Amino acid sequence: MPATDHETHANQSEVIPENRDSAEKVKEGVLAAGTSFYWGMRLLPKPRRDAMFAIYGFCREVDDIADEPGEQAEKQAGLKEWRAEIERLYKDEAPKTVIGQELKIAIARFQMRRDDFIAVIDGMEMDAVEDIRGPSLEKLDLYCARVASAVGHLSIYAFGAPEQAGREVADALGRALQLSNILRDVVEDAERGRLYLPREILERHGLTEERYRQDPTAILDDPALPKVCADLGQEARRYFTQAQAAMARCPYKTMRPARLMMEVYDRILQRLEDKAFENPRERVSLSKPLKIWLAFRFGLF
Repeated sequence: MPATDHETHANQSEVIPENRDSAEKVKEGVLAAGTSFYWGMRLLPKPRRDAMFAIYGFCREVDDIADEPGEQAEKQAGLKEWRAEIERLYKDEAPKTVIGQELKIAIARFQMRRDDFIAVIDGMEMDAVEDIRGPSLEKLDLYCARVASAVGHLSIYAFGAPEQAGREVADALGRALQLSNILRDVVEDAERGRLYLPREILERHGLTEERYRQDPTAILDDPALPKVCADLGQEARRYFTQAQAAMARCPYKTMRPARLMMEVYDRILQRLEDKAFENPRERVSLSKPLKIWLAFRFGLF
């Protein structure tokens, strides 16, 4: 592992207050977001949980920059500010954001890689510079690696998982979760001018670029769409299987949050499969009681 990836001059021996204003503010942001990942984060000891809240807060910030309406130049400027904030964290400079303050503590405690933060920003920039429509399989894989697997790479340090096996979990599980998200959100994405379903699979089922180049919503009622989604669902299943195999090489306790996240999205994918990806406008989700039950199950066993 390159030494520069971990470069930080934070004094790890200094006493870090447990009840920090910055930690509370970041936690409040996570709660307000209503993320399914909250219950997985809750399984961790407080220092690791604070680190995960900071990672999530960072990801939410850069994701919002890429997704919210605005000019391309404005979005790129916002992402550039976050690149500068990450650089400050690894150069012993004072962060300018509350999330940056918490990330600086997390990096000092758990030695997260700078390159993983930058990869997340690179992924968000892919959305910021253009509306992705029918990407190649190669481009989709790069996108998933950046916006999902890189987040997993950061998370395994917070979890305390072994690095090699943990990163293999992140590589596979990140892709599985992101593909499940894409399949769940086909309609929502199309209405925002995006279509993450890969070009090769679309063409396999007769959906050429001419059909969706100008308006991705044009294919939402096409009878071939469920077949496209089913094919991509098989890819997601393959990555879930790989993630399970990699998890088996990690201490069970350290992987509890990842197992919970996997279970939540596995069930989402299963519900999409149960309805054969028909009626995409009927959004699939899990109830809050079910999420709490899953958190209880994976938190104790």
